[in-house]
Amino acid sequence: MAPHTQQLTTAPAAAAVPAVPAVQLRGLTRSFNGRTVLDHVDLDLPVGQFTALLGHSGSGKSTLLRAIAGLDHEVVGSGQLTAPERVSVVFQDSRLLPWRRVLDNVLLGTDGKEAAAKGREALAEVGLAGRERAWPNELSGGEAQRAALARSLVREPELLLADEPFGALDALTRIRMHVLLRELWERHRPSVLLVTHDVDEAIVLADRVLVLEEGRIGLDLVIDPEVPRAEYRERLLAALGVTSDSR
Repeated sequence: MAPHTQQLTTAPAAAAVPAVPAVQLRGLTRSFNGRTVLDHVDLDLPVGQFTALLGHSGSGKSTLLRAIAGLDHEVVGSGQLTAPERVSVVFQDSRLLPWRRVLDNVLLGTDGKEAAAKGREALAEVGLAGRERAWPNELSGGEAQRAALARSLVREPELLLADEPFGALDALTRIRMHVLLRELWERHRPSVLLVTHDVDEAIVLADRVLVLEEGRIGLDLVIDPEVPRAEYRERLLAALGVTSDSR
């Protein structure tokens, strides 16, 4: 019997499947008192990306964030919006309930036997180990925001929305919070959308920076760590209408 020869064939490579974004907006519109704030916004936020959103006051940054968070039920609007099931929001105000201790604030809205352990672990991650029984009025501004971050982490969010969370902090505390937020993001890898007025904050923290202009995304920059930050700063300031003559 002649020896059997097996012929090897190479199967065609499977077509790459596009990654499903964490957030997808199509034609998103929001209006207040007859004024259009968001004008048919199209936007994809990839899974695990840290994105910053810049814009003038009243440009619709917080409106966009609240829409993604599902906190704008009574506004006039249209369009398609998809977002993850587990979403946490951190505001400029820590919004800690003064009649609840720190750990109880962190655990607000959670249940289960493991919740308390997760809450203590989250507080330790943000540098507040040992402050579980403290009252909110015993915390500094930076500590209160750390507690707010812990409250968001304990829910293991797929998407973290941050609405100017460091705007009320002094410069040194803000820098420390930048380091902490970046470390937490690298450790847990949620998708992040950070709303800020601070161009430098956006460049330091984010992998991608968007500028909202007249209700639409006017500039979309991916931050390359190999490119000098000053180059991005000039482009972003120009997009915001801040020129060298106006500084």
